[in-house]
Amino acid sequence: MNEIVTTLQTIHKKIEPQIKERFLQFKRNGTPERIQKEFYFCLLTPQCKARVCWDNVEKLFRGGVLQCGSEKQISGSLCGVRFRNNKSRYIVEAREKCFNGSGLFLRKLYEEGNAEVLRSYIVENVKGMGYKEASHFLRNTGRGDELAILDRHILRGLVAAGVIGAVPGNLLPGKYLCTEELMKRFAEEAEIPMFHLDFVFWYYFNGEVFK
Repeated sequence: MNEIVTTLQTIHKKIEPQIKERFLQFKRNGTPERIQKEFYFCLLTPQCKARVCWDNVEKLFRGGVLQCGSEKQISGSLCGVRFRNNKSRYIVEAREKCFNGSGLFLRKLYEEGNAEVLRSYIVENVKGMGYKEASHFLRNTGRGDELAILDRHILRGLVAAGVIGAVPGNLLPGKYLCTEELMKRFAEEAEIPMFHLDFVFWYYFNGEVFK
């Protein structure tokens, strides 16, 4: 067996209780407030550290900036976030369209049971949300445990495991879905649930369990 697979299985055995607890936490993230926080978090994450993004969301949400602030106010309040002007614009557009509008977005989240359908809906309707960000949002709100969050650490892990040859420079939708299928097959072969594999790879590179 591939040496890295053995390592990943060992890590999985070690952190599985934490992963299961995190899964229960995600299932509790169904309140409108928590959905908004996770949504804004995922809009901030491209090319930024997850912990920095979450700290910003917590701070700005407490102050009401994310809920009511203008693009300029949000951009000026973000700390350590790359492309903050663009991301602030995405947040305001998404806030007005998804949370301050007709309520269609939340109804769609609560009523649609197919995670892949939900992901496509988000990608098509929310500027700044690609497949990775939409998958991350759905996973963090308890709706997408079989979706791949193909960020850099996952892609590096797939390279290390020999699943893909190199980290792609750009994941267009077709390439994303193809890589997601390869990850699902690898998860089955390694006997690590798809939902758990994300956390296992994160721990492999960072030594901790995080979002």
